[in-house]
Amino acid sequence: MIYFDHNATTSVHPEVLDTMMPFLAAQQGNPSSNHSFGRNVQTAIEEAREKVANSVNAHPSQVIFTSSGTESNNTIIHGICRSYPDSHFGFSSIEHPCISEPIKSIESRGFKNTQIPVDINGLLNVSALSNEEQKNITFLSVMMANNETGVIQDMPAIIKWAKSRNIQTHTDAVQAIGKINVDFEELGVDAMTISSHKIYGPQGAAALILNKKIDLYPHLMGGGQEKGLRSGTENIAAIVGFGKACERVQKNIVIINNEVKKYRLLLERELKGLGAVIFAEQTERLDNTTFFAFNNIDGSTLLTALDRKGYAIASGSACSSNSSDASHVLLAMGVEPELAQGALRVSLGIKTKEGEVKSFLEALKTEVSRLKQLTAMAA
Repeated sequence: MIYFDHNATTSVHPEVLDTMMPFLAAQQGNPSSNHSFGRNVQTAIEEAREKVANSVNAHPSQVIFTSSGTESNNTIIHGICRSYPDSHFGFSSIEHPCISEPIKSIESRGFKNTQIPVDINGLLNVSALSNEEQKNITFLSVMMANNETGVIQDMPAIIKWAKSRNIQTHTDAVQAIGKINVDFEELGVDAMTISSHKIYGPQGAAALILNKKIDLYPHLMGGGQEKGLRSGTENIAAIVGFGKACERVQKNIVIINNEVKKYRLLLERELKGLGAVIFAEQTERLDNTTFFAFNNIDGSTLLTALDRKGYAIASGSACSSNSSDASHVLLAMGVEPELAQGALRVSLGIKTKEGEVKSFLEALKTEVSRLKQLTAMAA
């Protein structure tokens, strides 16, 4: 099998696994214990915290470890609504469900929200809101890079707009880190979400980077771990692996910018030759991501055919890929539902080889030709 679904999850890098193994193979103490076992693993956690902080130019005290990007996003949403009961939430129409669903879930508690549209390129369009709608927003969440299209938002402009209106800001940078430079301090956001398993670290570890001026009510309460903001015994091995993965993000960026980008350009050149529509083609995107569709070809049928030939790709977000609905991201961009229904995503990784892309293209050509013939016969 050739794996082209790195936006969904990445494999654990050998350096990361080597770092984790001592914490998996031997007895470890509870980090909250006062004996030497507990102190040793608490030290390991704090060392990992420094590495995570350094990867996004934040202070270690701003790093709150969680179990996933979803938990981090739920933590900031529910924490804000408890700490700031008059909050009005703004979010883009292309956010991952782990942002949009928590925001919608608190409507029953009286919290209002404004969904901000995007343009045909998938870029946030705040000018589409009325002046009154813009005035209402007190908290804004916008993902830095979209997990489906790979579109990179103009975050400095968005944050500048928000700051001029005293709006608290959060960005889901899960897809951005390790592919583009992510700088918490320079960006000036109040909160940021990053995740380990998107950067060749283990699943089960993530972080919420939090500006200290935000008074956040905890989402999980109990023993008071993570400065009281995320109770629960820490996943030591995963956190240590996360730290090591964060040490590698700049290396990953160099590989993606210098090597993987060439393979994506090769892929897209051939896709267009086959008649594919590449979504947000003219927009700045992650160098590893291509989201495309063929007119009159069902995406799930093509995905299954390619999977049988040994190529793992996706039909959109991994968290909703089992849904038969068209991509909400593409629909928000104004793509026709029938075309959106056929969308497929290829997301390359740091170990992707040119030969793998070329062999994939050969398999794709064969299957597209076959499905077109079947469609013509059915007509």
